[in-house]
Amino acid sequence: MDRLACVIVIGNEILSGRIRDSNIQFLAVALGRVGIRVKEVRVVADDEAAVIAAVNACRFIYDYVFTTGGIGPTHDDITTACIAKAFGVPLHRHPEALERLTRYYGASLNPARLRMADLPEGATLIDNPISQAPGFRLGNVFVMAGVPRVMQAMFDGVRPGLQGGPAMASRTVTAYVREGDLADGMTAIQTRNPTVEIGSYPFFRNDRLGVSVVTRGYDADAMATASGEIETLMRALGGDPQPVDLAAEDGEP
Repeated sequence: MDRLACVIVIGNEILSGRIRDSNIQFLAVALGRVGIRVKEVRVVADDEAAVIAAVNACRFIYDYVFTTGGIGPTHDDITTACIAKAFGVPLHRHPEALERLTRYYGASLNPARLRMADLPEGATLIDNPISQAPGFRLGNVFVMAGVPRVMQAMFDGVRPGLQGGPAMASRTVTAYVREGDLADGMTAIQTRNPTVEIGSYPFFRNDRLGVSVVTRGYDADAMATASGEIETLMRALGGDPQPVDLAAEDGEP
């Protein structure tokens, strides 16, 4: 049975285009490797109502929700308070978070930084080995930093406790054929192989149009059958398909 996740990216800087997000790709790949499929991604502004609505919409649908961004010391870091409101619990000063921040900042622990020790009641800490300001988990919601290096370190700490299903495998076949020429044949292949997900991704390289076709699934035999049919179709259209062996999902089409 699939374990499903949603990623909620929080931050005006992402929506404005000022910062390019890399956390979505990291989480999709890392979760896939432990058998958890990312089924939805939402990007929301630093707006209380938007964050609360997104969290409450997703936490009842998915096994896991991962948020990134908005847990720092500045005025626009509102994620922690929004999570508390989404769950209907108060904020309180978490003693262990306070101890870590005190040890890390020492005399530099000002009121703004102290805010990072105020967590929703019932939350458990997510370690932050980079800067000690912790993330936290409440229910099935994991709240992590937006800075990629810090978020990845936090995720490494929670990964062992995640309950995944079987890891999905993928196989890619690439050829210099046009996607539109493959369309009808791929529809027929998908119909014959309903347990395999098939996606096509066109590209332009060396002044030539081509397409990568990715098969994804849990049944290696079914994937091999579908992938073989795709190679045959590509050859019939004059292409020279280059397959990639079956492997655990790695996020590369």
